[in-house]
Amino acid sequence: MSEPLSPTPSTYELPAPVEVFVVPRPRRRYWLHALLLLATVFTTLVVGARMEYNFLHSEPVLSQENALLPLGWVLQNPARLLLGIPFAGTLLIILLAHEMGHYYYCLKYGVYATLPFFIPAPTLIGTMGAFILIRSPIRTRSDLFDIGIAGPIAGFVFSVVTLVFAVFLSKPMPPGMASDILLGYPIIFRLAHHLSPYSAIPLERMALHPVAIAAWVGMFATALNLLPGGQLDGGHIVFSLWPRAHRWVSALSLVGLILLGYFGQWLGWWVWAVLLFLSGLRHPRVSPWPGLDRKRKLLALFALAMLILTIAQAPIRLAGVGWTGH
Repeated sequence: MSEPLSPTPSTYELPAPVEVFVVPRPRRRYWLHALLLLATVFTTLVVGARMEYNFLHSEPVLSQENALLPLGWVLQNPARLLLGIPFAGTLLIILLAHEMGHYYYCLKYGVYATLPFFIPAPTLIGTMGAFILIRSPIRTRSDLFDIGIAGPIAGFVFSVVTLVFAVFLSKPMPPGMASDILLGYPIIFRLAHHLSPYSAIPLERMALHPVAIAAWVGMFATALNLLPGGQLDGGHIVFSLWPRAHRWVSALSLVGLILLGYFGQWLGWWVWAVLLFLSGLRHPRVSPWPGLDRKRKLLALFALAMLILTIAQAPIRLAGVGWTGH
């Protein structure tokens, strides 16, 4: 009887090991997020305190005299900072809601994103907003869509709730009172004004409570983010819907901003057109397949409705100062 063949040494040889590179996630700089948040809390409290003081004393809530951070006025009596809580608290909650909408879906889909960075600044509202950074690829168009639209929806919802509440806090301007900084009101502000006990008075003759101004900022931020171009939230939504059209839609948005700045007589739209152009109208690489389901396509229509409701032709301008470029 023949003996069974013994296996050759190569029978049990393992395949060559495959090199695997694991990129560690960057450390979260919690101290930086906290520092920027605290600084933004302070700057918005300072601005909000002056707004509240002016509102209570029947003075223009927004004025060129206090357009920049009224720090000296607050330092005269630091207790005045307490007056700024309604505005600062409302505004920061709206901004945080927007960014956490993005952040939640990043976590859900395994996309690495930073916590929100708040930007303190000596502006009319004490801040330049907030943002998060996404530092890992987004796998599918559905993931990109959900991450992109979640922020505007969250910010919009909080802004609407605030606005409905704030119209009852606002009051008519007293005779002779006039502000030298004028806000342009989007459609949703005019709709909410009909709920006010002063609905018969034109919105332009109303002295908005600082909480209502925080809601206005939330609506303005929603409109800017939903502009359908580049790497704005609206650009992400467009790319998710129709990747091949993204560049063309971005180019049309660029032209639209130029025309809006010209006919709307607000040069701020030209600034956004430049920023959109500098972004190169590009977009992060995302797998083109699969596409979006019907539910997400309907949500895209809701995003368009939000843009229409929150955009204003000339969001802010100085009284008596007009630009006539045509």
